[in-house]
Amino acid sequence: MTIWLEKFTAQGDGPRLAVKDAIDVAGSPTTLACPVISERAEPAEHDAPVVAAARRQGARIVGKTNLTELCRAADGVNPWTGTPENPLDADRVPGGSSSGSAVAVALGEADVALGTDTGGSVRVPAACCGVTGLKTTHGRVPVDGVFPLAQTLDTVGPLGPDVAALTLGMTLMEPGFAPGPFDAGAMIGRLRPVGTPVAPEVDAAVDAALHAAGLIFADEPVDCWSAALDAGNRLILGEGFRAHRSLLAYPDRMSERIRRRIERGERITDGMFDEAYAARETLREVLGKLFERYPLLALPTITQPPPRIGAERDVDLTALTLPFNLSGDPALALPIPVEGSALPGSLQLVAPANEEGRLLAAGALIESALR
Repeated sequence: MTIWLEKFTAQGDGPRLAVKDAIDVAGSPTTLACPVISERAEPAEHDAPVVAAARRQGARIVGKTNLTELCRAADGVNPWTGTPENPLDADRVPGGSSSGSAVAVALGEADVALGTDTGGSVRVPAACCGVTGLKTTHGRVPVDGVFPLAQTLDTVGPLGPDVAALTLGMTLMEPGFAPGPFDAGAMIGRLRPVGTPVAPEVDAAVDAALHAAGLIFADEPVDCWSAALDAGNRLILGEGFRAHRSLLAYPDRMSERIRRRIERGERITDGMFDEAYAARETLREVLGKLFERYPLLALPTITQPPPRIGAERDVDLTALTLPFNLSGDPALALPIPVEGSALPGSLQLVAPANEEGRLLAAGALIESALR
């Protein structure tokens, strides 16, 4: 089981916190699970602010978790440090890039974990491993001391076995945080992204979970979804190239697929950046109008069950998550049952910026109804 890249002996009785190895922990090198970084990495001089805040709240840092190399794939597959085994089905990908964080909390090896989410890297592994994950509002949690991928999209968020663990994670990062309020009688906007096919059983599971919690919802097609996906991918490629171009001097110290992704970013022109920014404003306008009518939006986290290892490149695992990195809004991934399947699905709830408390209150309501 390649969950951990480094384990620590943690003293005290505070909550056990796992930290993705893209986030600085004092005294430990931040390796990004890739030789191009790990072979040159020195121990971090300081904790990242988000880790320092957690320590002040009594968290015990129990280790640094594995990930997809350089945070650059959503499947969790890593040829250098190994692929953490999906605890639900060893033949399926664990999701990424925060793969080790998801598996650690799924197996009870940590009470809560920190991951990063630039296009879905907290929510996708949560969905694949049957745990919860929270992408925070862009800019709410400091990303100093966190390896940059695309700084206009990068966020840090918690993963846990349940919604209570996410609330714990938020209080570790932000003392005084509290969930709520959420009006259970309010209508929810049920997003139907246009141009992104979803497996029928996955869609049905989301609807059934909302019904089970007594929530009413109305369908809302989103016509700008494909443009938003394209814009988010452009920003990841373009900003990622600017951040990581120096790594191309060591092409044999990263996998070919990751090297090619970095190289593709060189093609993103200033005009293409401008088009992406315009698409972001369109998406924000569309979502803003929806949030005037609904306190929350709901849709699946991933379009189908986690793909089997070897077939992961045939599936866009961030097709339903990346647009909320583009908009900057917080989003929660919550495991839900799927009729006729031993594997859970994952419900994604989305709230306006800085309404993580509302998300977690609604998530707790749904979680309780499904138990």
